[in-house]
Amino acid sequence: MDAKQTEQQSRTAVVTGAGSGIGRAVAVELLRAGWSVALAGRRPGTLEETAALVPDGASLAVRTDVSRPEDVDALFAAAVGRFGRVDLLFNNAGTFGPGGVPVEELPYDAWRHVVDTNLNGAFLCAQAAFRQMKEQDPRGGRIINNGSISAHTPRPLSVAYTATKHALTGLTKSLSLDGRPYGIAVGQIDIGNAATDMTARMQTGALQANGETAPEPVMDVADVARTVRHMAELPLEANVQFATVLATTMPFVGRG
Repeated sequence: MDAKQTEQQSRTAVVTGAGSGIGRAVAVELLRAGWSVALAGRRPGTLEETAALVPDGASLAVRTDVSRPEDVDALFAAAVGRFGRVDLLFNNAGTFGPGGVPVEELPYDAWRHVVDTNLNGAFLCAQAAFRQMKEQDPRGGRIINNGSISAHTPRPLSVAYTATKHALTGLTKSLSLDGRPYGIAVGQIDIGNAATDMTARMQTGALQANGETAPEPVMDVADVARTVRHMAELPLEANVQFATVLATTMPFVGRG
């Protein structure tokens, strides 16, 4: 059996935002578990760095701007061309946008960039995954959307990010319902304070709802990756609809 045949027989994932942070951690976890993974992101160099972390893994780096339909189509065509099918989409690409900007001062271009990346990009990738998963044999697959604690409760001065993450919850529910006839399971992971470059500032001080700035605890991003892998490896007859994984003592549960 040649290498290409072996790749086509393994489980295949598409991971967006795979060049850093949570996307990189999840891609590495899946590669180490024997998955074939198409790594999607806007910076080819960081995608290659992710691939190099598992040098014997079956990975494919595809430069992708998820807000561009033609890029998303090319991503899935490349994944299927290399690996034969798509069993999992981890819809992870996202941006916080300009932090700490009052809503009345937020530039419309900044709002659009966050919406295009976090919401439109997630939709486009899910749409491409649906098209592939409906037609492949055996049919079906799984989509896991990366929500956020902000899909439940906002941080101050985060209107664009919070709005898109709330919208992702609706996207997850609708996709989950629409995927049932085709064996497509859809769930969402809501993450609070995984230790990445994006959350580094939280350890020194993050704006709280009462106007104070206070440091917040973080958790190892590898724990998030293991949770995603657990969700991904369930049989399609079972689904984690929503999972919340957070630093145990972060200021989320309760009044604050």
